[in-house]
Amino acid sequence: MLVVLSPAKKLNENHAVLDGGSVPQFVNDASKLINNLKKYSPKKLSKLMSLSDALSELNVERYQNWSVNHNSEKANSAGLIFDGEVYTGLDAANFSKKQMEYAQNNLRILSGLYGILKPLDMVHPYRLEMGTKLKTGRNNNLYEFWGDKIVNEVNELLSDQKERTLVNLASNEYFKVINKKKLKGEIITPMFKDFNNDKYKVVMVYAKKARGMMANYIIKNKIEKVEDLKGFNEAGYCFNAAASTDNELVFLRG
Repeated sequence: MLVVLSPAKKLNENHAVLDGGSVPQFVNDASKLINNLKKYSPKKLSKLMSLSDALSELNVERYQNWSVNHNSEKANSAGLIFDGEVYTGLDAANFSKKQMEYAQNNLRILSGLYGILKPLDMVHPYRLEMGTKLKTGRNNNLYEFWGDKIVNEVNELLSDQKERTLVNLASNEYFKVINKKKLKGEIITPMFKDFNNDKYKVVMVYAKKARGMMANYIIKNKIEKVEDLKGFNEAGYCFNAAASTDNELVFLRG
């Protein structure tokens, strides 16, 4: 079983590093994107990414300082640098050594800049969302840039799993980079819904944290079977068979 998450826009830049740092697999591809982004002025970047002036200036500085050198003195662990609701739920900082080893083999973070990351991969601070229409060479956007590289890597990882199951805990924007027609495995998408205004619906701020908590649950319990995902009952969420399908597991709260 392989789990995929989206990154977060908010970053923890306090040089958080976990033991056993690794180098991102597609760091050379990331370098190509950075070389392109280094040509952008703050004003041009603001238009491309719909950023404020302050964020544009910050990220132009990040691109200029970016280096292919990804050692622990200059970079941060992917599992800790992202600082959104998903990563609050994941709580990678409190994994034991064995839990982190399991996460390194069974958890991946999709990334606009790096393509796909392991939690111990060292990364530099950046901002590049997967949906950005960044033209690089003959590619009009990041989906075209990454092409089949990510799905091929996912297939390689799934081939080593006991069950060729991909647990999708990523957003639609990021999961689209995986070519589902070429995926050699089953996709399971957990959904988290809260009772609000007389009906159950996805409340994104809660759903994001629940995605991280589900990833935490899988890692800490070394979940390998789809059936065992249904035992997740963190923060008041409970599996609801009537609302679920074979490929979409729905968890309700309230």
